[in-house]
Amino acid sequence: MRPKNQRYAETRKGRGAPTNAAPQRFNLHDREIDGDWLDERDVIGDGASKLRTTVTTEFPKSIINYNVSPDLPFDRSINAYRGCEHGCIYCYARPTHAYHDLSPGLDFESKLFAKPNAADLLRQTFAKPKYHPASIAIGTNTDPYQPIEKRYRITRQILEVMLETLHPVAITTKSNRVVDDIDLLERLAARQLTAVAISITTLDRETARLLEPRAPAPARRLEAVMKLSKAGIYVHVNIAPVVPGITDHEIEAIVAAASDHGASSVSFIPMRLPHEVAPLFEQWLETYYPERRSKVMSIIRQMRGGKRNDPAFHSRMRGQGPWADLIRTRLLIAARKTGLAKGKISLRTDLFRRPVIKGSQLELF
Repeated sequence: MRPKNQRYAETRKGRGAPTNAAPQRFNLHDREIDGDWLDERDVIGDGASKLRTTVTTEFPKSIINYNVSPDLPFDRSINAYRGCEHGCIYCYARPTHAYHDLSPGLDFESKLFAKPNAADLLRQTFAKPKYHPASIAIGTNTDPYQPIEKRYRITRQILEVMLETLHPVAITTKSNRVVDDIDLLERLAARQLTAVAISITTLDRETARLLEPRAPAPARRLEAVMKLSKAGIYVHVNIAPVVPGITDHEIEAIVAAASDHGASSVSFIPMRLPHEVAPLFEQWLETYYPERRSKVMSIIRQMRGGKRNDPAFHSRMRGQGPWADLIRTRLLIAARKTGLAKGKISLRTDLFRRPVIKGSQLELF
């Protein structure tokens, strides 16, 4: 029997985070499961109850997020959802759930939020006389094609607005569900208004199941790369993140597979462990790769200036030191051999046409 009041950590089948600890940055009380209940459950042989995904709808007053980061090739983005059911253990967006008194652990991948009014807000923003078009990134925080998109179709509605207004949009996803919108993407691509980046962390199905438990298998993502490419859509493959000691040996194989499936360019991002992601990832290592934990964390620290994470501009997305340089060199050589570019495409902004909002004064003209 487990001692009473002992903190209980148990991996959940199909989930990424090994725990659901409350964030400590905001002085929230930690969560404990009653020890008597755990003892009783062991006696009757009952397993952990299934963790179900819940979705809360929210109606924000604005939908475009702006940034001034020198590390990003865009200054604005849209996130149709908060939280992500893919459950990637390395996800740098996990700490955002802490701002809402939720755990960056299992809460992040099971307590989701959807913004059904996103397309309407976007249309209203585009209609403002002072709005000036520039490429909008979708999927920078949480995946726009996570499983709940099949039900809510918010990403598709956003793309419909993009097509209506001929506004440029770049998509980042690790889901083959992006192909569901190939009809819209093909029409946008014909006007040089879109590009799609698909993240492929590993080609090994078992490794992917542990790292990204509810994301589509790598083979399906590669199929999506091929379908999009054949439709004339610019496709970029991002090896993100490269997990040292776990997936770094696959760099050349992923680049070759990307090329074989029609990708136009490739890039990588070294492992990042901001805030609560660091202890979650270490717990994950202890659960699945205990014999590699010290090695993996040692390399991460070497790439992050001796720390588990480096938030500084110009280095957080690139890493530093010999290990980061080695990964970068390997990628460049592999890309050169397969004819892939570094990954830069310019989307048009000169075609933008401001929408007319029904009931507004502009509709009279």
